[in-house]
Amino acid sequence: MTFIARLAVLAFAALMIAPTQGRAASGKIAVVAAENFYGGVVQQIGGPQVEVTSVMSNPDQDPHLFETSPAVARQLAAAQIVVYNGADYDPWMPKLLAAASHPGRVVIVAADLVRKKAGDNPHIWYDPPTMPAVAKAVAQALSKADPDHAGEFQARLATFLASLKPLHEKIEAVRKKYGGGAVTASEPVFGYMASALGLTMRNEKFQLSIMNDTEPSASDVAAFERDLKEHKVRVMFYNRQASSKIVQHLVAMANAAKIPVVGVTETVPPDMTFQEWMQSEVTDTEKALAGPNS
Repeated sequence: MTFIARLAVLAFAALMIAPTQGRAASGKIAVVAAENFYGGVVQQIGGPQVEVTSVMSNPDQDPHLFETSPAVARQLAAAQIVVYNGADYDPWMPKLLAAASHPGRVVIVAADLVRKKAGDNPHIWYDPPTMPAVAKAVAQALSKADPDHAGEFQARLATFLASLKPLHEKIEAVRKKYGGGAVTASEPVFGYMASALGLTMRNEKFQLSIMNDTEPSASDVAAFERDLKEHKVRVMFYNRQASSKIVQHLVAMANAAKIPVVGVTETVPPDMTFQEWMQSEVTDTEKALAGPNS
């Protein structure tokens, strides 16, 4: 069965058994987020008035290998508000939404809010302007869906935006101290944050190959290895959720060369908020840049 045919089957099944679109069985606003970092922000703003389902939340799963299921189709068919990344990071979302369309459903695409498109680095939640834009769009959508609680949604939005201030201050402090430093990575997951920190990212062609699950060229591998051997980079970032043999090899080389290695992820770790997650990874980066005696 082709992918399009499978989508049609999933969508039909969802429509046959989905509850009334827009409200969960609890009477709360039903929200589906493709990724758990967006779902977590929706929960912070929506509070007790929302019931949020995050599709991708497994810290051990490679998000690029995710496949849809009837359960996901049912959740989307019942949702009043949907939030997803876009920029071709979760291409199954627009296809499923089109196959089971509902005129009253509000769809928030993070990439559209920050003017990113297919072909750009899709890991836009690491770009500091992204989540405030998503949070404001979520608050607006919730206020429209439940006007009686609009004041509460706006108050929680203000609290969320204020909670990002320590992160932004940390980013600025690291930028002032270590800006211009050269770093490298196995994938462009941390790319936007590295840029915000003022770091110079090397080996970007290699990173794109790994992200797109293609074989990096011999010259790109050799350049990466040379950077590690000759200490041309201060830190190596790698994706904890997608580590191929070549990436494991490079991580081992970095460790042998005593170049700090910082693991990053594409989903929020369990029991952490988005703010705590970002703060933790920026703090880990700061420690790595400071060197082994920090």
